[in-house]
Amino acid sequence: MTIKNLFSVRKVLSYLLILSIIYASYRIYYKVKYWGFSISPKEVTDVWKIDARVSFRPISDKVHVVLSVPNENENFNILSEDIIANGYTVKQDRKNNQIIFDGKDKEGKQTLYYRLNIYEDIKNNKLNKNKPTNPERPILSEEEQLQMRQIWDLAQSHEGDKVQKIIAVINQEITNPSISLVLPVTHTAKDVAEKIIQILAYKRIPARIVRVIKLEEGKKTEKPDIKLEAYINNSWNLYDLNTGKIGLPKKWVIFQRGGVSLLDVRGGENSTVMFSVMKSVATPMKMAEYRAKANNRLGNYQYSIYTLPLLEQNTLKWLMIFPLAILVVVLLRNVIGVSTMGTFTPMLLSMSLVKTGFLPGLICFSIMIFLGLLMRALVAKLNLLLVPRISFVVIFVILLIQGLTVVGYRLDSSLVSSAIFFPIIITAWIIERASITWEEEGARNTIKEIFNTLLTAIVTYFVISNDYVRHIMFAFNELNIVIMFIVMLLGTYTGYRLTEITRFASLVKKDA
Repeated sequence: MTIKNLFSVRKVLSYLLILSIIYASYRIYYKVKYWGFSISPKEVTDVWKIDARVSFRPISDKVHVVLSVPNENENFNILSEDIIANGYTVKQDRKNNQIIFDGKDKEGKQTLYYRLNIYEDIKNNKLNKNKPTNPERPILSEEEQLQMRQIWDLAQSHEGDKVQKIIAVINQEITNPSISLVLPVTHTAKDVAEKIIQILAYKRIPARIVRVIKLEEGKKTEKPDIKLEAYINNSWNLYDLNTGKIGLPKKWVIFQRGGVSLLDVRGGENSTVMFSVMKSVATPMKMAEYRAKANNRLGNYQYSIYTLPLLEQNTLKWLMIFPLAILVVVLLRNVIGVSTMGTFTPMLLSMSLVKTGFLPGLICFSIMIFLGLLMRALVAKLNLLLVPRISFVVIFVILLIQGLTVVGYRLDSSLVSSAIFFPIIITAWIIERASITWEEEGARNTIKEIFNTLLTAIVTYFVISNDYVRHIMFAFNELNIVIMFIVMLLGTYTGYRLTEITRFASLVKKDA
């Protein structure tokens, strides 16, 4: 093989097509992984707003409030945080996941707000793998040590890991007097969790209290639910205190890990924290910027078309679908061999059908072509020059569209008023071209060309009107580079079209 054959036009275009496919595949992977784009246009992301309202009455000149807040955990990412605390100095302690409010000379009931917007992002799970130090064994009396050994002996008869066994024993032996010293005094979730932590510490197993909130529309609560987290088998596991089941249920979020209390108020009394949950949804396009920030790839996103105003984005959505419509026309004309009135007239008609609706658009277009041809036949007898004749047809189409739109409005008929969406010049050109073809080649060829033009427009319409196709072409616009090289490669095809194979079939049989 010579160098000339290696770098022929067709092969160079093939190389470029392969490179464009590789590039588009990488960009699609990048957008899906880091920006959260989806194939489906109807997919949305749940965005949850959690409001923590802190209220108390000051009893001192200085007030010091510490509220524990969540960090990004395994199944949710923080979208935004808002703090409303008029007259207070606010400090965020990221190391300990706390917000500190300091105020002076406060009177009357005080209300502070912490608002958190989070979204689910399963693709970017961040597992909690921090290995803790082993806790010190609790100092116990001889009787307490005896009961502690007894409770661990009872645990052996239960199934599950060590933590699940202890939870089962606590729930089953909660009133057993023989081990009362190592059982919780009250049956509250916090007391139960603290006792289990002490029992696990006897075996040097790290454990901590975890406060969780259920993401339920309209939910209001004064206290988050309490679960237990323990370090077993080289990983942190979350346990339900009632069932011993491992894992965080779906639509729950961890608000606090560890810590003695959720809210600590010094210089105040009657302190409470009330939680409320609200739900909203966001499209993948809207969430892309937040995911880009979360993955430290905001620079790439800022120079994309998705940061433009919505008006410009809506315009580009139409432009992004044009190359696919062009590819359909090229395939029908150059591969199948369908002859149409104009190269891209069917594509523009299909765009009009998207605006008008399929059936109303076809009927309205047929009425306009019929009336236009009728008027053009009457004008042909005047023997006008070319430019004035075409100008007359354009003006007639404008008046026709105007009349149909007014009639459609008065009759409340979208069928007639959809005429306004058809391109004026293209409609006039089809009428003029059909008239000339009628005169030169007869009615049969004219009707055939009009039919082929409509057929191509209909095929293109069904391709570009699909919501999934339009979404994919806009979200993953790198595919247009692939389409460009496919069109160029089709331009090097010099073989028979499908219609020509049928047309010359008799000659092929004769040669055989």
